[in-house]
Amino acid sequence: MSFANVFSKRNRALLRELVATDFKLRYQGSVLGYAWSLLRPLLLFLIMYVVFVRFLRIGQGVPHFPVYLLMGIVLWNFFAEMTSQSLGSIVGRGDLIRKIRIPRWIIVLSSSLSALINLALNLIVVGVFIAVNHVAITGAALWMPLILVEIYVLSLGVSLFLAALFVKYRDMSYIWEVVLQGMFYLTPIIYPVTYIKNPTLLKLMFLNPMAQAIQDVRHVVITPATVTIRDHTVLQGQLLQYAPFALAIIILIGGVLYFRKQAKYFAEDI
Repeated sequence: MSFANVFSKRNRALLRELVATDFKLRYQGSVLGYAWSLLRPLLLFLIMYVVFVRFLRIGQGVPHFPVYLLMGIVLWNFFAEMTSQSLGSIVGRGDLIRKIRIPRWIIVLSSSLSALINLALNLIVVGVFIAVNHVAITGAALWMPLILVEIYVLSLGVSLFLAALFVKYRDMSYIWEVVLQGMFYLTPIIYPVTYIKNPTLLKLMFLNPMAQAIQDVRHVVITPATVTIRDHTVLQGQLLQYAPFALAIIILIGGVLYFRKQAKYFAEDI
């Protein structure tokens, strides 16, 4: 398929329609509707702030830690939401796949763009917190869009793998739920990286693209005191500093190739 066909007028129109439908159906029947896209991360932030900051005193000494915590929650929720929704996207659109001939990748892409809309809304809320907490924004914040692209690339690659796997193995939804829960606590979202004293564990943590990306966003937007993969002595001067970026790209390429290989069997396997 040529580049022109991939982004043809028909495919763009279909993508817009799928994104709009996904976004409308997500909160259909709920009293608060779209407000839940903002309330969910805020309520999770409130719970974690009370438990981990007020009671356990985690984050003491980190400048603007409430914003620091909220930013981590919002970025993680985007990754979790995008991958979880995309996982069942092909199976959920089974009737559409059987009835008309459409590019299968559009279905996964529509789920990803729906999650991206939620991320944009949540970042507006983060912006309000930044203003209220008087966080000084510098020119380094211009790096944030590129870091968000990295998160999206990683999330899309994982989503393509999961969507294709779920068609054949329905257990993937339960497995991925457990994996996400484990990854959440292995990623420095609710605690600063400085709490990790084991050099090997710290190195493995930073090789996780989500850990690296979340720390980088905090570093360029909230406080330069945030420890990043480039700052820590464990990885300073090593090519491993670039491993998370390379891993995100490799996962995307692998996801595209695996999805394309399995796509021909979707109609009969669903």
